[in-house]
Amino acid sequence: MRHVLIAAALVMASPALAQSTPPVEGPITCSLPVAATDSLKSLKQRYGNDAVVQDLPGAEGETSKGLVLFPKAMDRRIEIAFIEDKMNAVSGLTLRDTAKTSRWSVAGISIGASLAEVQKANGKPFVVSGFGWDYGGFVTDFKNGTLGRILPGGCSITLRFGKDGNTPRALSGDGVKVSSDNPALVKFAPVVTEISVNFAAK
Repeated sequence: MRHVLIAAALVMASPALAQSTPPVEGPITCSLPVAATDSLKSLKQRYGNDAVVQDLPGAEGETSKGLVLFPKAMDRRIEIAFIEDKMNAVSGLTLRDTAKTSRWSVAGISIGASLAEVQKANGKPFVVSGFGWDYGGFVTDFKNGTLGRILPGGCSITLRFGKDGNTPRALSGDGVKVSSDNPALVKFAPVVTEISVNFAAK
């Protein structure tokens, strides 16, 4: 009888143990592996030494304090930004092409995805800003496609494209907007270099 009770206790405990283990790769949602209600404290408790406060890059050379998950594993790295300096609420998270690939994905999109792959996920062409400046390569308009909608749970995504090497002049500069099915952009063949998940402001 004692062995039966022990076995039953283990079976009952295993789902809880599984739920308490944070994911280390896979799909990112509005609540996993990070939620808007998370804080520096809760994420440090959950991820331990895999959560490290660092200076995160911003536009125009600026930096801000944030939290990095898996800082030593470039293909698992997630950068987390907070609403205020006390780091009590998350404003969003970002994947970058630090390893040219990522074990994470958002809405079926991962680092390194092509224009065609993103266009297929979106269900229609979208618009990309001109390359070669601080805000270059960002998707500025999903044209009411799937990727422009609020995701289940209330978050949204931002994508940025890039490519090493010289960019054609017609695709460069502030003020330039190019459709994803534009022949010149298709030939240039940029890939997704940055994915951000943005939580709605409280």
